[in-house]
Amino acid sequence: MSQDYDNPAFKKLLQKLQEESWQLELLISGFAIFGLFSAYPVLEVASKAAQNDSNGQLTIILFVALASCSILIFNLVLHVLLRGLWIGALGLRYISGDIDYDKLNYSKTFDNYLKKNVGPFDRFIARLENYCSVIFAISFLLIFYVLAFALTIALIALIAHLFLGRDTFNSFLPWIGIPLLVFVSLGMALTFIDFMTLGALKKKNWISKIYFPFYWCFSFITLSFLYRPLVYNFLDNKFGKRLSFFLVPVYFVLLMLTSLTYKQSNYFDFSEYSNNTIANSNNYENLLVDESDFIEEIAINSKVITEPYLKVFILFNDGIEDNIYEFNPELKPKKDNRGVKFEAVVFNEEEHRISETSKKTYLKTFNRVYPKFCVFEK
Repeated sequence: MSQDYDNPAFKKLLQKLQEESWQLELLISGFAIFGLFSAYPVLEVASKAAQNDSNGQLTIILFVALASCSILIFNLVLHVLLRGLWIGALGLRYISGDIDYDKLNYSKTFDNYLKKNVGPFDRFIARLENYCSVIFAISFLLIFYVLAFALTIALIALIAHLFLGRDTFNSFLPWIGIPLLVFVSLGMALTFIDFMTLGALKKKNWISKIYFPFYWCFSFITLSFLYRPLVYNFLDNKFGKRLSFFLVPVYFVLLMLTSLTYKQSNYFDFSEYSNNTIANSNNYENLLVDESDFIEEIAINSKVITEPYLKVFILFNDGIEDNIYEFNPELKPKKDNRGVKFEAVVFNEEEHRISETSKKTYLKTFNRVYPKFCVFEK
């Protein structure tokens, strides 16, 4: 079928499908909205947990997932509302037909104005149809844009980690890493300029020859080869182009609205860490009531201590291990295996025995760096 796209029968099938696509749009939007609203709180809690655990890689992945969910929820809810209005307009047209301005009996001023600016009822229905179709299509296109940005940043971070890390400066790796980093950074800048100017770098002959190698590479880095026909179909349509540019500032406004907070005091910020004057609820276990509440660093069991001892919970993170290495440099391994890794499970008895010995030394050092708390007598 993909080879017969010029076949009149196939074009006739496409025409029929696009006329009936609104049913599929509503079906997909309904299921997607339900799934997104169900997934968003879970992703939000997971994101807070990753931030609390100082897991940078997982935090970035979940941030991209949350941004994609937010875009899809906004666009698809807007699509369903407009589709509902479109269906209502079709039903009203069936009952009352077109707008009869003569029956309204308005003055000539309003009659001329309404005929020019409101126009026929069918034009209103056609505009709603265009809005719905474009919003539905651009919803998924914007997700690819977010993914493209995330993949580019991830590639820059990966190059910096592999070729420009602390352990690579005495080798030849920086000679590879620096040109790669310059190429990717320059390519990202040129791709962004070309995107914002609607392909201005492709129009001038001499500029296009310079830009083409970056364009070709970034088509794979950003996965744009998957959705490029959709992009160019938007760019050659004035209506789709205007609507897509209108939605971008709307997203920034929504982002600003989500950061709104109410400040209750000029002197205190109630999100501060616990100190001599403020007690943050995240430092007391019995006050962590929601699943999105996490211990940030250290917590005790309650504000009021009734037992003859004090239970202290210390959240483990990379910083604690770095402090242990500073206190006992012999514990620092030659190769740091922290972070995201692919591990094959291989059992070696000798390595396991050494590992257990190291663990005991590690825990002893931990108790010296973070001394045991004294028992409080009543």
